[in-house]
Amino acid sequence: MDADQAPHGIDPNVPSVARIYDFLLGGKDNFAADRAAAAKLMELTPNVREGVRANRRFLSRAVRFLTQSGIRQFLDIGAGLPTQENVHQVALRAAPDSRVAYVDNDPIVLTHGRALLADNDRTIVVHGDLRDPGAVLDDPLISGHLDFDRPVAVLLLAVLHFIPDDGVAEKIVATLRQRLAPGSALAITHLSFGDLDENQVREGRELYTRTSAGSATPRSAGQIVRFFDGFELVEPGLVPPEAWRPEQEEPPLPKLPGVDGYSGVALLR
Repeated sequence: MDADQAPHGIDPNVPSVARIYDFLLGGKDNFAADRAAAAKLMELTPNVREGVRANRRFLSRAVRFLTQSGIRQFLDIGAGLPTQENVHQVALRAAPDSRVAYVDNDPIVLTHGRALLADNDRTIVVHGDLRDPGAVLDDPLISGHLDFDRPVAVLLLAVLHFIPDDGVAEKIVATLRQRLAPGSALAITHLSFGDLDENQVREGRELYTRTSAGSATPRSAGQIVRFFDGFELVEPGLVPPEAWRPEQEEPPLPKLPGVDGYSGVALLR
């Protein structure tokens, strides 16, 4: 998109993590500032584009697994811009009685999502912020669409690393967990350090201070697994996204230097 296409209230000169992600996936809903930030990311970590694609494939496999486990309600917080194989598409194809609530705080995400899903009564798009999980859960649109007395799958995909404080991030997940019924699920993907050195990590963090997110904090596997406290991780546990129940038809990712990440799906017994 050109800067003059920016909706009212959007500064096209401030990169958005949702639009950077859109560009890395090959989308067109991004501005020059987003593309410049993405180019800097690819310079710092050449495998970033492969990483976001692996994250997207994980989404599809995880949602299919959760529908096979009997879950019919999905809460995707930090959903990002709609692209191919969104949660609602995967879930409704596998289980047509599924219900999906997307939550994001990016106005462009909300505009595009609502336009795309205007005629889909199984899916809603709601303004909300992961940093205030109580408000997300109490939003009347969400509580009217999802029944929290029944199992709900909460999806936190490539979003917790934008919460810099470990204690705050863990409290956010704990708040969500406390409101879920037995049989619910949690799916997480999270950025880790890969083979970046301290200078590259610092440069990456500085880059994200200039985006709408304000920060990005890679974490180790040991830090990430704590987000699943109170849940039971399903096999194969906490692994790179491409290693979580891969399917034979998926092409292997090229081995490039840069960041890595971890993913997992867990059930609330």
